[in-house]
Amino acid sequence: MAIYRVHFKWKDKEVQLTAKSLDLTHPYFVSIKEIVFPKGKKIIIDPQEEEVQRSFGDADHLMIPLQSVIIIEELSAEGRSKLMPFEKVVAQKKRSSEE
Repeated sequence: MAIYRVHFKWKDKEVQLTAKSLDLTHPYFVSIKEIVFPKGKKIIIDPQEEEVQRSFGDADHLMIPLQSVIIIEELSAEGRSKLMPFEKVVAQKKRSSEE
């Protein structure tokens, strides 16, 4: 069973969410379901992680705009990552036949 780690921009910050289910079939959104948050008490508290959990912790399903997604990692059962980068496509100008 794979676990997905999605990095995206939200409120001018890079956010990372981990989920068990990911759907890339929608043309404009990345659908994230079954979000996984670390459980248990920690010695060191990460303020950014706490903010993400407060913001998205109650959500059952998130639709993240494709333009804000930076990278998606598919983590295998062994814990290795398979990176899926998202790059912007820049349209190239057509050259005129007179050049």
